[in-house]
Amino acid sequence: MRTKGSAAELEERRRRAVALTQEGYGPSEVAGILGTTKGSVTRWRQAYERGGDEGLDSEPHPGRPPKLTDRQRQKLAELLLQGARHHGFVTELWTLSRVAEVVRRKFGVTYHPGHVWKILREMGWSSQKPERRARERDEAAIAGWRRQEWPRLKKRPKGRQKHSFSR
Repeated sequence: MRTKGSAAELEERRRRAVALTQEGYGPSEVAGILGTTKGSVTRWRQAYERGGDEGLDSEPHPGRPPKLTDRQRQKLAELLLQGARHHGFVTELWTLSRVAEVVRRKFGVTYHPGHVWKILREMGWSSQKPERRARERDEAAIAGWRRQEWPRLKKRPKGRQKHSFSR
């Protein structure tokens, strides 16, 4: 599994490991300092010895590049915070289909609604289910009922009773 961090952060970590080994620290000590394994430190040192500073450079990530740039994702977050009604939807509820539609309109990028969820999760968003409440709900009346009626109706455990059994 790939270590978390940007390519630049990971390169800096490798360069620091090599610098520490050149200062006389052993691979185990460097691994403890940087929170990595002894094998990684050894591999980085060998890469440096074979290729110099360029041997520690990050390699490009395999796979297709994302359709939305980081800047577009930031803009998407701003658009979503404006609310669904602002974008022409009947209610304020954001669904995956609605988010996909906004992405298509604003950025010209088409996503299947199921894949929109991956983008939202990477952006730190989570699934929320709106609480359903009646329009006629009277919060003051509910609070009063809870204070006055509920204690009267609530069953309380009775004191422990002694049971006698006979044969």
